[in-house]
Amino acid sequence: MASNVSVCGICDHRHVTKPSVVWCSECDEGLCDDCKEHHSFSKATRNHEIVLIDEYKKLPANILQIAQFCKKHDEKYDLFCRKHDSPCCRKCIEDHNGCKDLTDIRNMIHNIKSSTAFKEIENTLSETAENIKRVRINREQNLASLAEKGKIVEMEIQQFRNKINDHLDKLQNEIMKEIKTLEEKESSKIRQLLASLKQREKEILEYKVNIENTKRYASNLQSFIAIKQIEKDIFKEEIYIQSISKSEQMHQIDISFRKDTTLQEITATIKTLGEVVMSSSACNISIQKRRNIQAQIILPPHSNNFDNVSLKFKRTIQTHLSKVRGCTFLPDGKMVFSSDSSKQVRVLKPDGSDDFHLNKIGSVWDVVYIGDNSVAVTSGGTSFSKQINIIDVLNKKVKKTLNAKSANYGVTFKDGRLIYCAQDKGLKMISLSDESITSIGTRKMLSPANVANHGDRLFYTNEINNNVTCCDFHGNILWTFSADSALVYPLGISVDNDGNVYVAGRWSNSVVVISTDGQRHRQLLSEKDGLELPTAVEYDRSNNKLLVANGSGNAFVYDVV
Repeated sequence: MASNVSVCGICDHRHVTKPSVVWCSECDEGLCDDCKEHHSFSKATRNHEIVLIDEYKKLPANILQIAQFCKKHDEKYDLFCRKHDSPCCRKCIEDHNGCKDLTDIRNMIHNIKSSTAFKEIENTLSETAENIKRVRINREQNLASLAEKGKIVEMEIQQFRNKINDHLDKLQNEIMKEIKTLEEKESSKIRQLLASLKQREKEILEYKVNIENTKRYASNLQSFIAIKQIEKDIFKEEIYIQSISKSEQMHQIDISFRKDTTLQEITATIKTLGEVVMSSSACNISIQKRRNIQAQIILPPHSNNFDNVSLKFKRTIQTHLSKVRGCTFLPDGKMVFSSDSSKQVRVLKPDGSDDFHLNKIGSVWDVVYIGDNSVAVTSGGTSFSKQINIIDVLNKKVKKTLNAKSANYGVTFKDGRLIYCAQDKGLKMISLSDESITSIGTRKMLSPANVANHGDRLFYTNEINNNVTCCDFHGNILWTFSADSALVYPLGISVDNDGNVYVAGRWSNSVVVISTDGQRHRQLLSEKDGLELPTAVEYDRSNNKLLVANGSGNAFVYDVV
């Protein structure tokens, strides 16, 4: 862009400073009133679109920074390279000699503002804003509920504590009553004895007074007789004292508290009143997700990628299998085939020679590579087998078996999950980590089907209705394709990096490629290419190869160019 939007670019080159009033995006510079008039009459620029400079300044800063001229050659962009996803000027062609997808950029930008790309972006922005709002409201509600639940938990703890306190208070009151009863009972006995002792103590004092008076005032005879009487009384008192000292009445009464051993154990072992549990569960917000718009943003509505798809024959592979139902590539170029009739999984080397095979793993249907030197093999629809075997192709053995809980035919892999066709139960998805199973929509399948994925889309076949369906991961149908003349009894299905769909028609002896929107198709292979009841097809996205397997006997490898 021009160094200063507010200054007329033409005048600036003439070393004259005049304010710009309009902006020409094609010239990538501002124009003053005089230059604007000349610009509007000049044959080279009269059709250029201009906008008021004040309006142009309203554009976001990142948009204003977009250069419309090649930085390397200082020339206007004329072409667009799809391979490198970048605009080019005429001089840039030297750097793109090997690129076949150079397109006139005018075709790319024609009616771009009214294209579905802008509409999709606007809709996606609105949808994203709505989703953010939903998530925000959900989190705010969770925040409020968390505080409310905290108060409830505090009340529960307090109620629990109060209940314990009430019970302990009850036990305390009972034992205090028992203490009081025992104390009063023993105190009463002691008081009775004290009363008796006080009476006898009083009598002894009287004897002492009497003896003193007798000694002073009584005659000898009186004194003698009195002494004898007093001796008898004193003897009785001594006997009484002796008897009391050896009786229970003189036992030392004491009160103590012996704790219940059970309660002691509880107080020793209990370290807390309980445990505060913080649980987490998936929220029930339904996040809306629009269809993948990447192709619409980068490419015009009718992409040449689809039109340019062609196959270059590489080799024929002898599978030595009948009723092949699935095939896949391994990262090292090896190929894996699954056979329904022989219940066998066979691994072949890149040159077609035999590597190894497993044939004692139960029923077999489709196969897909899942990473970590492993493939997943479905078991079809036998009533006694609802398992999916995970095979370690490095150690050549089954390392894990998943319970699909239903029939399982065609299978594809995405983000640690297997998506498989469960016939009357529709599409299912099972996690490899915890084996949890979820349903994708509620639509039933009329027959055994195969499935493939690309981005946020799923593609599956219907051999009875001779069609291919595209849906999202909620089960919402995006499009359905059928072409009876070119595709009959579709079985194998795969998708390339651009979203083009490859389908093998068993009875039409064909392989058809379908455009990303499901509106167009082209037949790539036929009987002339050796197809004889083809049942499986696999696109290698890393190496741009296509593997096509006949139901019996052989398969073919192609380079996709």
